[in-house]
Amino acid sequence: MAATALRDFLKTEAAGGIILLIAAVLALILVNSPLGWLYNMLLDTPVEVRIGALVIAKPLLLWINDGLMAIFFLLVGLEIKREILDGNLSSWAEASLPVIGAAGGMLAPALVYVAFNAGDPATLNGWAIPAATDIAFALGILALVGARAPTSLKVFLLALAIIDDLGAIIIIALFYTSDLSVVSLGLAAAAILVLALFNRLGVTRLTPYLLVGLFLWVCVLKSGVHATLAGVAIAFAIPLRASQKGRQDISPLEQLEHSLHPWVTFGIMPVFAFANAGVSLAGLSLADMLAPVPLGIAAGLFVGKQIGVFGFAYGAVKLGISRLPSDIGWVQFYGVALLTGVGFTMSLFIGTLAFSTPEHLADVRIGVLTGSFLSAVAGYAVLRFLAQPKAR
Repeated sequence: MAATALRDFLKTEAAGGIILLIAAVLALILVNSPLGWLYNMLLDTPVEVRIGALVIAKPLLLWINDGLMAIFFLLVGLEIKREILDGNLSSWAEASLPVIGAAGGMLAPALVYVAFNAGDPATLNGWAIPAATDIAFALGILALVGARAPTSLKVFLLALAIIDDLGAIIIIALFYTSDLSVVSLGLAAAAILVLALFNRLGVTRLTPYLLVGLFLWVCVLKSGVHATLAGVAIAFAIPLRASQKGRQDISPLEQLEHSLHPWVTFGIMPVFAFANAGVSLAGLSLADMLAPVPLGIAAGLFVGKQIGVFGFAYGAVKLGISRLPSDIGWVQFYGVALLTGVGFTMSLFIGTLAFSTPEHLADVRIGVLTGSFLSAVAGYAVLRFLAQPKAR
C-alpha cells in the first residue's frame, strides 16, 4: 500500500516541486542547528579525479554545481530543442505569447535589481539572478490548484520557463565566464564538431554522443566557460527523429529526455537545492534583508517578474501580436505571471556564478528564498481564491 502511494505521488506534477522544497527546508534546518558544521564540512569535502596528467580537484559543492548541473542543463537543452522543432515553440502563432512574456520577465527583474544596486559596481554583477524561473517549482504549484489551471495555462508556463532557461543559458555564456584557455576551447570546439558529425551521419545510438559529451564537459570545465553549457551543446546534437529497419519514429532525444527526467527531478535538483539553500539565520536582522543585494533579488523576482511577464504579454495581446488562449482569463494569467517569480534553482545557480564571497552568497540565498516564497504564495492565492475557470 505504501509503495503504491509513493508511486502515485511521484507521478503527480507537484511531486518535483514538493521534494525540491523539502530539500531546501532540510538545508535551512540543518545549517541553523548544532549540526551546521557538518553541513558546511560536507560541502567543503575535497573530491579529486586524476587520469594521468589530467586532474580535476574541487570541493563537493562545485562538483554539484559544475557536474550534476551539467546533466540538468542537458535535460533543459533537450526540452528546448524538442519544443522548437516539434512543440509549443515550433510556430510563431504558438510561441509569440510565451516568447514576449519571457522577454519581459527577464528584462524587468534585471532592471529592478539594477535600481537597487546601481551605486555599487561590485554587486551589479548579480543583475541576472532574478531573471530566471524554476520550472519544477512553478509547475508544481500550478498543479496544486487543480481545475482552476486549464491545460493551456500549464502549456504557457512551461513554454515561458523553457524560453527563460534558454535566455539564462545565453546570459551565462556571454556574461559569466572567467579567463579563457585557448587550448581547452579548441578541444571543446573539436568535440562539438564530432557531435555535429554524428548527427549529420544519422547516428542514433546515445553512447557515442555521451562519451564525446563527457570529453566536451572536461574541456569546457578547463576552458573558463561554465561547464554546464556543455550539457546544452550535447543536447542540441542529439537527433529528434530517427528510424531503423522495422522500427519507425524512434526518437533518441525523447528516449534520453524520458530517461533523465526522473533522475533530474527527484535527484539532481533536490541535491542542488540542499547544497545551495543552506543559509545561516543567526544574527539575521531586518537591515540584512533590506540590503541592496537580497532586496534587489527579492523585489526583482516578486515585483519585476509579474510586471514584466504580465505587462509584455498584455501589451502583445492588445496590439494584436499574440492571442490569449480562449479558456484563460486575465486573472488566471496574472496568477501565472506571479508564479514565474519562483526563481529558486536557476536563480541560486546564477548567484553562484555572479558572486564568490560567502557574504554575497548568503545575500543571494536570502533574496532568492524570500522572492520565490512571496511569488509562490501570491500566485497560489490568486489562482486558488480569485481566478475562476473560464467557460468555453
